[in-house]
Amino acid sequence: MRVVVADDAVLIREGLVRLLEEFGFEVVATVGDGDALVEAIAEHKPDVSVVDVRMPPSFTDEGLRAAVEARRRVPGAPVLILSQYVEVSYADDLLADARGAVGYLLKDRVVDVDEFLEGLRRVAAGGTVFDPQVVSQLMVRRRKDDPLAQLTPREREVLGLMAEGKSNPAIGRQLVISDGAVEKHIRSIFSKLGLYAEDADQHRRVLAVLAYLRS
Repeated sequence: MRVVVADDAVLIREGLVRLLEEFGFEVVATVGDGDALVEAIAEHKPDVSVVDVRMPPSFTDEGLRAAVEARRRVPGAPVLILSQYVEVSYADDLLADARGAVGYLLKDRVVDVDEFLEGLRRVAAGGTVFDPQVVSQLMVRRRKDDPLAQLTPREREVLGLMAEGKSNPAIGRQLVISDGAVEKHIRSIFSKLGLYAEDADQHRRVLAVLAYLRS
């Protein structure tokens, strides 16, 4: 799997490169600012990019803005934001593309290498993965016209865990319900959000998560 790494902190950037290469990933470019990230994605078209939010020159949201621009130039380019901060200013723009292939994890909460690599692979495959704290802060921006208003509290719980990237069995274990019950809740969620069976299940799952995060 080919990866671009974008982080202005050299130690973190090189640490990520070493980790990824140790597990068989090919790092095709490392960059330290947003403009270089956009150019690297346009040139290499990697399977996934790992991007920090705050980079030069202002160290605010350059990474997010660059990720949005990169996905404009290379539609659907998979991007995993890996940051110390939750920055929601451009997160909605990043999530607006229904094709998925996006993620947002917090560095200090990614303590399990396997979990991080699983999330990276999920994003590369077109899925989504979000840290619960990111989900929580995005939900603060809930609009009055809430597309999730029809969902039951349990369905919202299930959808929230889907947004965290959890599989159906993992959702069942956390909520202490059967796999069949999880599947029933997910079918109901799809129906209430107007995501019908002609769409592939993975595509519907991504669209449901994006609706949750944007609502």
